[in-house]
Amino acid sequence: MSSGQRENSRKRASARMFGALTLASSIAILSGCLSGPRYSRASVPTPPEYKEVPPDWKTAQPSDQMARGKWWEIFHDPQLNDLEEKINVSNQNLKAAQAQFLQARAQVRSSRADYYPTAIVDPSAARIRQSKNRPLKSSTTNYTDLILPLDVSYEPDLWGRIRRTVEASRENAQASAADLESVSLSLHAELALDYFELRSLDAESRLLDSTVDAFAKALQLTQNRYKGGVASAVDVAQAQAQLETTRAQAIDLHVQRAQNEHAIATLIGEPAPSFSLAVSPTLDPPPVIPPGLPSQLLERRPDIAAAERRMAAANAEIGVARTAYYPLLSLTGSGGFEGSTLANWFSGPSILASVGASAAVTVFDGGRRRALNEQARAAYDQNVANYRQTVLNAFQEVEDNLSALRILQDEAKTQDAAVTASQHSLELSTNRYKGGVSNYLEVITAQSLALSDQRVAVDILRRRVAAAVLLIKALGGGWNASQLPTNFSQASNAPHQP
Repeated sequence: MSSGQRENSRKRASARMFGALTLASSIAILSGCLSGPRYSRASVPTPPEYKEVPPDWKTAQPSDQMARGKWWEIFHDPQLNDLEEKINVSNQNLKAAQAQFLQARAQVRSSRADYYPTAIVDPSAARIRQSKNRPLKSSTTNYTDLILPLDVSYEPDLWGRIRRTVEASRENAQASAADLESVSLSLHAELALDYFELRSLDAESRLLDSTVDAFAKALQLTQNRYKGGVASAVDVAQAQAQLETTRAQAIDLHVQRAQNEHAIATLIGEPAPSFSLAVSPTLDPPPVIPPGLPSQLLERRPDIAAAERRMAAANAEIGVARTAYYPLLSLTGSGGFEGSTLANWFSGPSILASVGASAAVTVFDGGRRRALNEQARAAYDQNVANYRQTVLNAFQEVEDNLSALRILQDEAKTQDAAVTASQHSLELSTNRYKGGVSNYLEVITAQSLALSDQRVAVDILRRRVAAAVLLIKALGGGWNASQLPTNFSQASNAPHQP
């Protein structure tokens, strides 16, 4: 080769290298473009403090146990703790929510795959016999065709379509993780409510059983007085009716208790026929639950986090829709070997190769792209409204249960005074009846009032405990948005794995 030819060869190589670098630089610059608006969380009205917080609660210390997530432990009930732990292991609704999160996490990895080229190997082997009567026939009619192709295709992310798609998938996966936490919180709260309902029924049943014993003694007293000619048959009949009515009420409580026991069994993933809870009439007043600041609620509730993540995903979908206005560039390449025998299949002359690029631009679509962009924008507006409504509902739930706890605490004090007064009235009426000063109707009236006041006191205590559980649920149960997964490449990122 002459010196001139070598110089021309170097120039052509330099030109090819410059062209390749120019193309690569252009793609890199264009890849920095990202269509769609930059995301920012929608504003929501946030009050500086809760209205219904009692004054004496402001000095209470926050509960460290609730802040760690296992909020049910603040009730100091070992049996409740054991039942709550079983939900994470055996509850089927929680397993379904976890499977939904795993689907969303896999979708993130699927979207990320578009960042990389796609390579397909499609080997084939054929023995071909051509017709001797075909037109333009050649001398060769029988031959073997062995092909080992490798086809590579790649779409540069010039306008950010892939990045926006990955962003939307990631935000939806985080929303699914928050949904999983919402399901978990609801199930744990439902179990606590059923458990405390069952314990309140045990307490009420114990009250009725002790009242039945007292009424039985009152009946015996009336019968003795009737035999002595002091009381009438009407007194005996009234005492008998009072006793049997109370017995019926005590029996009726077993229906509600059985239903709560069955509900608990289903929540912990056990068949209802094989599950039972021993009777325990102990029900303590609820602990103090400082609600914190309203601004903290936006980070503590998983349903708010889910709504916010879906709002972010909808914002990314706007960017995906906008990329439809830009050209779609595709780079393709293929190579491999093609031969007629195994001996020459992988030889130099059998190599085949091709490289190409294409750009597709939509010039007319009847307004489809505009409609898709409007649809994406409307979907974002819908998610913004859902997010704001979720926040408003959260504030309402917190205030509802704060007011319930405050009012029920005052009502409990008043009801305790009513129980004391009715008990004293019953003692006076019984003594008056024994002394022959009054008839048995006065005793029955006092008995009914005392029993009613005691049952109301038990119900108020149940409602106070239930309001405490619902307040914890409304506050997010100690959860925080910082617990949302950010890396979806490992299975360990799935919350609440059984």
